[in-house]
Amino acid sequence: MSLLTILLFSLFSFITGARNPGDPQQAELIFVGDAMQHQAQLDKAKQIGGNKRYDYSDCFTLIAPTILSADYAVCNLEVPLGGGPDYTGYPCFSAPDSYAEALRDAGFDMMLTANNHCLDRRDKAARRTLSALDKLGIDHIGTYHDAAQRDSLVPFIKNINGFKIGFLNYTYGTNGIEPKEGIEVSLIDKDKMAKEITSTRNAGAEIIVVNMHWGIEYVLLENQPQRDLADFLVKQGVDLIIGGHPHVVQPMKVVHNDKENKDVLIVYSLGNFISNMKTADTRGGAMVKATIIRDSDGKAKFSHAVYDTLFAAKPEGNSNYKVIPSWMPEKIPASQKYHWQIFERGATNIFNRYNINVPRGH
Repeated sequence: MSLLTILLFSLFSFITGARNPGDPQQAELIFVGDAMQHQAQLDKAKQIGGNKRYDYSDCFTLIAPTILSADYAVCNLEVPLGGGPDYTGYPCFSAPDSYAEALRDAGFDMMLTANNHCLDRRDKAARRTLSALDKLGIDHIGTYHDAAQRDSLVPFIKNINGFKIGFLNYTYGTNGIEPKEGIEVSLIDKDKMAKEITSTRNAGAEIIVVNMHWGIEYVLLENQPQRDLADFLVKQGVDLIIGGHPHVVQPMKVVHNDKENKDVLIVYSLGNFISNMKTADTRGGAMVKATIIRDSDGKAKFSHAVYDTLFAAKPEGNSNYKVIPSWMPEKIPASQKYHWQIFERGATNIFNRYNINVPRGH
Protein backbone atom coordinates (compact mmCIF):
# COMPACT_ATOMS: atom_id res chain seq x y z
CA MET A 1 0.00 0.00 0.00
CA SER A 2 1.47 3.34 -1.07
CA LEU A 3 1.94 6.26 1.32
CA LEU A 4 -0.67 8.22 -0.64
CA THR A 5 -3.19 5.38 -0.33
CA ILE A 6 -2.54 5.13 3.41
CA LEU A 7 -3.04 8.88 3.83
CA LEU A 8 -6.24 8.86 1.77
CA PHE A 9 -7.65 5.91 3.72
CA SER A 10 -6.73 7.58 7.00
CA LEU A 11 -8.55 10.74 5.92
CA PHE A 12 -11.60 8.70 4.86
CA SER A 13 -11.51 6.84 8.17
CA PHE A 14 -11.38 10.09 10.12
CA ILE A 15 -14.35 11.53 8.23
CA THR A 16 -16.59 8.45 8.14
CA GLY A 17 -15.46 6.39 11.09
CA ALA A 18 -14.23 3.52 8.89
CA ARG A 19 -11.75 1.13 10.45
CA ASN A 20 -8.28 0.14 9.38
CA PRO A 21 -7.56 -3.43 8.30
CA GLY A 22 -6.34 -5.41 11.29
CA ASP A 23 -8.42 -3.48 13.83
CA PRO A 24 -10.10 -5.68 16.48
CA GLN A 25 -13.34 -7.24 15.30
CA GLN A 26 -16.24 -4.88 15.76
CA ALA A 27 -19.48 -3.80 14.14
CA GLU A 28 -21.00 -0.35 14.08
CA LEU A 29 -24.79 -0.07 14.01
CA ILE A 30 -26.60 3.19 13.27
CA PHE A 31 -30.19 3.92 14.29
CA VAL A 32 -32.32 6.95 13.41
CA GLY A 33 -35.90 7.88 14.22
CA ASP A 34 -39.15 8.26 12.33
CA ALA A 35 -38.98 8.54 8.54
CA MET A 36 -42.29 10.25 7.80
CA GLN A 37 -44.13 11.58 4.76
CA HIS A 38 -46.52 14.45 5.28
CA GLN A 39 -48.52 15.92 2.43
CA ALA A 40 -46.11 18.83 1.91
CA GLN A 41 -43.25 16.34 1.53
CA LEU A 42 -45.21 14.35 -1.04
CA ASP A 43 -46.13 17.51 -2.97
CA LYS A 44 -42.52 18.71 -3.07
CA ALA A 45 -41.18 15.32 -4.19
CA LYS A 46 -43.78 15.22 -6.96
CA GLN A 47 -42.92 18.77 -8.05
CA ILE A 48 -39.20 17.97 -8.18
CA GLY A 49 -40.03 14.84 -10.16
CA GLY A 50 -41.76 16.95 -12.81
CA ASN A 51 -45.16 15.61 -11.75
CA LYS A 52 -44.14 12.29 -13.31
CA ARG A 53 -42.48 10.66 -10.32
CA TYR A 54 -41.73 11.34 -6.68
CA ASP A 55 -38.09 12.38 -6.40
CA TYR A 56 -36.33 12.14 -3.01
CA SER A 57 -32.79 11.92 -4.35
CA ASP A 58 -31.65 15.15 -2.66
CA CYS A 59 -33.12 14.53 0.81
CA PHE A 60 -30.30 12.48 2.31
CA THR A 61 -27.16 13.55 0.46
CA LEU A 62 -25.56 15.20 3.51
CA ILE A 63 -26.16 12.32 5.93
CA ALA A 64 -25.68 9.46 3.45
CA PRO A 65 -21.87 9.19 3.82
CA THR A 66 -22.28 8.64 7.56
CA ILE A 67 -25.09 6.11 7.14
CA LEU A 68 -23.16 4.26 4.44
CA SER A 69 -20.10 4.06 6.70
CA ALA A 70 -22.01 1.93 9.24
CA ASP A 71 -21.94 -1.83 9.06
CA TYR A 72 -25.73 -1.85 9.40
CA ALA A 73 -28.25 0.99 9.57
CA VAL A 74 -31.87 0.98 10.74
CA CYS A 75 -34.73 3.48 10.45
CA ASN A 76 -38.42 3.46 11.36
CA LEU A 77 -40.52 3.54 8.18
CA GLU A 78 -43.58 5.32 9.56
CA VAL A 79 -45.61 5.21 6.38
CA PRO A 80 -47.10 2.40 4.28
CA LEU A 81 -45.98 2.10 0.67
CA GLY A 82 -49.48 2.28 -0.73
CA GLY A 83 -48.83 1.83 -4.43
CA GLY A 84 -50.66 4.96 -5.60
CA PRO A 85 -51.74 6.55 -7.78
CA ASP A 86 -52.57 8.98 -4.98
CA TYR A 87 -50.53 9.34 -1.80
CA THR A 88 -51.51 11.10 1.39
CA GLY A 89 -50.01 12.56 4.53
CA TYR A 90 -51.51 12.82 8.00
CA PRO A 91 -53.67 11.27 9.36
CA CYS A 92 -53.58 8.19 7.10
CA PHE A 93 -50.17 8.05 5.51
CA SER A 94 -49.20 6.51 2.18
CA ALA A 95 -45.97 7.01 0.23
CA PRO A 96 -44.45 5.89 -3.07
CA ASP A 97 -41.80 3.18 -3.34
CA SER A 98 -39.24 5.78 -4.41
CA TYR A 99 -39.20 7.05 -0.82
CA ALA A 100 -37.99 3.71 0.52
CA GLU A 101 -35.63 3.47 -2.43
CA ALA A 102 -34.04 6.81 -1.49
CA LEU A 103 -33.65 5.67 2.11
CA ARG A 104 -32.00 2.47 0.89
CA ASP A 105 -29.64 4.40 -1.37
CA ALA A 106 -28.73 6.62 1.60
CA GLY A 107 -27.44 3.52 3.35
CA PHE A 108 -30.32 2.06 5.37
CA ASP A 109 -30.28 -1.72 5.49
CA MET A 110 -33.38 -2.32 7.62
CA MET A 111 -36.75 -0.62 7.97
CA LEU A 112 -39.00 -1.13 10.97
CA THR A 113 -42.68 -1.51 10.11
CA ALA A 114 -44.33 -2.12 13.50
CA ASN A 115 -45.64 1.34 14.33
CA ASN A 116 -48.97 3.06 14.87
CA HIS A 117 -49.30 3.99 11.18
CA CYS A 118 -48.55 0.59 9.64
CA LEU A 119 -52.28 -0.09 8.99
CA ASP A 120 -53.20 3.43 7.85
CA ARG A 121 -54.17 2.05 4.44
CA ARG A 122 -55.40 -1.20 5.93
CA ASP A 123 -54.21 -4.71 5.22
CA LYS A 124 -53.75 -4.30 1.47
CA ALA A 125 -51.16 -1.53 1.81
CA ALA A 126 -49.50 -3.27 4.74
CA ARG A 127 -48.98 -6.35 2.56
CA ARG A 128 -47.84 -4.24 -0.36
CA THR A 129 -45.28 -2.50 1.86
CA LEU A 130 -43.66 -5.82 2.69
CA SER A 131 -43.57 -6.88 -0.96
CA ALA A 132 -42.15 -3.52 -2.04
CA LEU A 133 -39.37 -3.68 0.57
CA ASP A 134 -38.56 -7.22 -0.55
CA LYS A 135 -38.36 -6.05 -4.15
CA LEU A 136 -36.02 -3.23 -3.14
CA GLY A 137 -33.81 -5.64 -1.21
CA ILE A 138 -34.43 -3.96 2.15
CA ASP A 139 -34.57 -5.99 5.37
CA HIS A 140 -37.71 -5.39 7.42
CA ILE A 141 -39.29 -6.58 10.65
CA GLY A 142 -42.40 -5.82 12.67
CA THR A 143 -45.30 -6.72 10.36
CA TYR A 144 -45.93 -9.91 8.43
CA HIS A 145 -48.35 -11.28 5.84
CA ASP A 146 -49.79 -13.64 8.44
CA ALA A 147 -48.99 -15.40 11.69
CA ALA A 148 -47.33 -18.28 9.85
CA GLN A 149 -44.89 -15.90 8.16
CA ARG A 150 -44.09 -14.28 11.50
CA ASP A 151 -43.31 -17.69 12.96
CA SER A 152 -41.06 -18.48 9.99
CA LEU A 153 -39.20 -15.14 9.94
CA VAL A 154 -38.77 -14.60 13.68
CA PRO A 155 -36.08 -14.78 14.87
CA PHE A 156 -34.47 -12.45 12.35
CA ILE A 157 -30.70 -12.80 12.71
CA LYS A 158 -28.17 -10.97 10.55
CA ASN A 159 -24.48 -11.78 10.23
CA ILE A 160 -22.79 -8.38 10.52
CA ASN A 161 -19.00 -8.37 10.43
CA GLY A 162 -18.96 -11.86 11.89
CA PHE A 163 -21.46 -11.06 14.66
CA LYS A 164 -24.81 -12.83 14.74
CA ILE A 165 -27.19 -10.00 15.64
CA GLY A 166 -30.91 -10.56 16.21
CA PHE A 167 -33.48 -7.82 15.65
CA LEU A 168 -37.03 -7.53 17.02
CA ASN A 169 -39.63 -4.76 16.63
CA TYR A 170 -42.81 -4.05 18.61
CA THR A 171 -45.46 -1.31 18.70
CA TYR A 172 -47.96 -0.22 21.38
CA GLY A 173 -50.79 -0.19 18.82
CA THR A 174 -52.08 0.76 15.36
CA ASN A 175 -54.30 3.79 16.03
CA GLY A 176 -57.29 1.58 16.72
CA ILE A 177 -57.23 -0.01 13.26
CA GLU A 178 -57.56 -3.78 13.47
CA PRO A 179 -56.15 -6.09 10.79
CA LYS A 180 -58.97 -7.87 8.95
CA GLU A 181 -57.17 -10.09 6.47
CA GLY A 182 -54.63 -11.90 8.60
CA ILE A 183 -51.89 -9.27 8.70
CA GLU A 184 -49.69 -9.88 11.73
CA VAL A 185 -48.42 -6.86 13.68
CA SER A 186 -45.85 -7.30 16.45
CA LEU A 187 -47.61 -5.69 19.39
CA ILE A 188 -46.07 -5.08 22.81
CA ASP A 189 -46.91 -8.21 24.78
CA LYS A 190 -44.48 -9.31 27.46
CA ASP A 191 -45.20 -13.02 27.12
CA LYS A 192 -44.80 -12.96 23.34
CA MET A 193 -41.73 -10.77 23.56
CA ALA A 194 -40.07 -13.04 26.11
CA LYS A 195 -40.68 -16.07 23.88
CA GLU A 196 -39.28 -14.33 20.80
CA ILE A 197 -36.23 -13.07 22.68
CA THR A 198 -35.57 -16.60 23.90
CA SER A 199 -36.04 -18.08 20.43
CA THR A 200 -33.69 -15.46 18.99
CA ARG A 201 -31.03 -16.34 21.52
CA ASN A 202 -31.55 -20.07 21.00
CA ALA A 203 -31.19 -19.60 17.25
CA GLY A 204 -27.65 -18.35 17.80
CA ALA A 205 -27.93 -14.58 18.18
CA GLU A 206 -24.93 -13.18 20.08
CA ILE A 207 -26.45 -9.70 20.35
CA ILE A 208 -30.18 -8.91 20.53
CA VAL A 209 -31.61 -5.53 19.48
CA VAL A 210 -35.22 -4.71 20.39
CA ASN A 211 -36.80 -1.74 18.61
CA MET A 212 -39.75 -0.30 20.52
CA HIS A 213 -42.55 1.97 19.27
CA TRP A 214 -43.73 3.37 22.60
CA GLY A 215 -44.13 6.43 24.80
CA ILE A 216 -46.20 9.61 24.63
CA GLU A 217 -46.01 11.91 21.64
CA TYR A 218 -44.24 15.28 22.07
CA VAL A 219 -43.07 14.52 25.63
CA LEU A 220 -39.31 14.98 26.09
CA LEU A 221 -38.87 12.53 28.97
CA GLU A 222 -39.74 8.84 29.06
CA ASN A 223 -42.67 7.74 31.19
CA GLN A 224 -42.92 4.98 33.78
CA PRO A 225 -44.35 2.36 31.36
CA GLN A 226 -41.31 2.89 29.11
CA ARG A 227 -38.95 2.51 32.05
CA ASP A 228 -40.78 -0.62 33.20
CA LEU A 229 -40.62 -2.17 29.73
CA ALA A 230 -36.94 -1.29 29.43
CA ASP A 231 -36.24 -2.95 32.78
CA PHE A 232 -38.17 -6.01 31.62
CA LEU A 233 -36.12 -6.20 28.42
CA VAL A 234 -32.84 -5.80 30.30
CA LYS A 235 -33.85 -8.71 32.53
CA GLN A 236 -34.61 -10.74 29.41
CA GLY A 237 -30.97 -10.33 28.42
CA VAL A 238 -31.24 -8.02 25.40
CA ASP A 239 -28.30 -5.79 24.50
CA LEU A 240 -29.79 -2.75 22.76
CA ILE A 241 -33.22 -1.16 23.29
CA ILE A 242 -33.98 1.49 20.67
CA GLY A 243 -37.18 3.52 20.96
CA GLY A 244 -39.28 5.79 18.82
CA HIS A 245 -42.80 7.26 18.37
CA PRO A 246 -42.83 10.45 20.51
CA HIS A 247 -41.54 12.54 17.52
CA VAL A 248 -39.15 14.26 19.93
CA VAL A 249 -35.91 13.06 21.42
CA GLN A 250 -35.82 11.43 24.84
CA PRO A 251 -32.83 10.44 27.00
CA MET A 252 -30.36 7.63 26.37
CA LYS A 253 -28.40 5.66 28.89
CA VAL A 254 -26.12 2.70 29.36
CA VAL A 255 -27.10 0.43 32.24
CA HIS A 256 -25.40 -2.67 33.60
CA ASN A 257 -27.03 -6.07 33.61
CA ASP A 258 -25.50 -7.48 36.79
CA LYS A 259 -26.83 -10.99 36.22
CA GLU A 260 -25.11 -11.32 32.85
CA ASN A 261 -22.30 -8.85 33.64
CA LYS A 262 -22.77 -6.73 30.53
CA ASP A 263 -23.74 -3.20 29.55
CA VAL A 264 -27.05 -2.50 27.82
CA LEU A 265 -27.95 0.55 25.72
CA ILE A 266 -31.39 2.11 26.23
CA VAL A 267 -32.58 4.86 23.87
CA TYR A 268 -36.06 6.03 24.79
CA SER A 269 -36.77 8.04 21.63
CA LEU A 270 -34.77 9.12 18.59
CA GLY A 271 -37.38 11.68 17.51
CA ASN A 272 -37.97 12.45 13.83
CA PHE A 273 -35.50 11.60 11.11
CA ILE A 274 -37.40 13.52 8.44
CA SER A 275 -40.88 15.04 8.52
CA ASN A 276 -42.86 18.23 7.97
CA MET A 277 -43.65 18.74 11.64
CA LYS A 278 -43.41 22.36 12.71
CA THR A 279 -42.97 22.72 16.45
CA ALA A 280 -39.41 23.29 17.63
CA ASP A 281 -38.83 19.93 19.31
CA THR A 282 -40.17 17.97 16.33
CA ARG A 283 -37.95 19.61 13.70
CA GLY A 284 -35.33 16.87 13.97
CA GLY A 285 -34.07 13.96 15.97
CA ALA A 286 -31.01 11.98 16.94
CA MET A 287 -28.79 9.37 15.36
CA VAL A 288 -27.16 6.77 17.58
CA LYS A 289 -24.08 4.78 16.64
CA ALA A 290 -23.61 1.66 18.76
CA THR A 291 -20.41 -0.37 18.66
CA ILE A 292 -20.34 -4.14 19.12
CA ILE A 293 -17.03 -5.81 19.95
CA ARG A 294 -15.68 -9.27 20.75
CA ASP A 295 -13.82 -9.47 24.06
CA SER A 296 -10.68 -11.44 24.85
CA ASP A 297 -12.80 -14.51 25.60
CA GLY A 298 -14.42 -14.32 22.19
CA LYS A 299 -17.77 -13.16 23.53
CA ALA A 300 -19.75 -10.54 21.60
CA LYS A 301 -20.93 -7.55 23.62
CA PHE A 302 -22.16 -3.99 23.34
CA SER A 303 -19.19 -1.69 23.91
CA HIS A 304 -20.29 1.95 23.70
CA ALA A 305 -22.53 4.40 21.88
CA VAL A 306 -22.48 8.02 20.75
CA TYR A 307 -25.23 10.27 19.44
CA ASP A 308 -25.53 13.22 17.12
CA THR A 309 -28.49 15.43 16.34
CA LEU A 310 -30.11 15.83 12.92
CA PHE A 311 -32.24 18.68 11.63
CA ALA A 312 -34.90 18.28 8.92
CA ALA A 313 -34.65 21.45 6.84
CA LYS A 314 -37.70 22.48 4.85
CA PRO A 315 -37.51 23.26 1.12
CA GLU A 316 -36.36 26.61 -0.18
CA GLY A 317 -36.93 27.36 -3.83
CA ASN A 318 -36.39 24.23 -5.89
CA SER A 319 -34.73 22.28 -3.08
CA ASN A 320 -36.32 19.33 -1.30
CA TYR A 321 -36.56 18.53 2.39
CA LYS A 322 -33.06 17.74 3.61
CA VAL A 323 -31.61 15.98 6.65
CA ILE A 324 -28.70 18.05 7.96
CA PRO A 325 -26.35 16.69 10.65
CA SER A 326 -25.43 18.95 13.55
CA TRP A 327 -21.77 19.05 12.54
CA MET A 328 -22.71 20.87 9.32
CA PRO A 329 -24.30 24.08 10.63
CA GLU A 330 -23.15 25.94 7.53
CA LYS A 331 -25.65 23.86 5.52
CA ILE A 332 -28.66 25.14 7.49
CA PRO A 333 -30.60 27.63 5.32
CA ALA A 334 -30.26 31.13 6.71
CA SER A 335 -34.03 31.49 7.08
CA GLN A 336 -34.13 28.36 9.26
CA LYS A 337 -31.11 29.04 11.49
CA TYR A 338 -33.34 30.23 14.31
CA HIS A 339 -35.53 27.10 14.16
CA TRP A 340 -32.43 24.90 14.11
CA GLN A 341 -30.95 26.72 17.10
CA ILE A 342 -34.15 26.26 19.13
CA PHE A 343 -34.32 22.56 18.24
CA GLU A 344 -30.62 22.03 18.90
CA ARG A 345 -30.74 23.85 22.22
CA GLY A 346 -33.70 21.78 23.42
CA ALA A 347 -32.28 18.43 22.33
CA THR A 348 -28.84 19.20 23.74
CA ASN A 349 -30.39 20.24 27.04
CA ILE A 350 -32.23 16.91 27.35
CA PHE A 351 -29.13 14.88 26.51
CA ASN A 352 -26.79 16.90 28.74
CA ARG A 353 -29.13 16.62 31.72
CA TYR A 354 -30.35 13.05 31.43
CA ASN A 355 -28.04 10.93 29.27
CA ILE A 356 -25.92 8.39 31.12
CA ASN A 357 -22.70 7.33 29.39
CA VAL A 358 -23.92 8.21 25.89
CA PRO A 359 -21.92 11.26 24.78
CA ARG A 360 -22.19 13.36 21.63
CA GLY A 361 -20.13 12.05 18.73
CA HIS A 362 -19.31 15.33 16.99
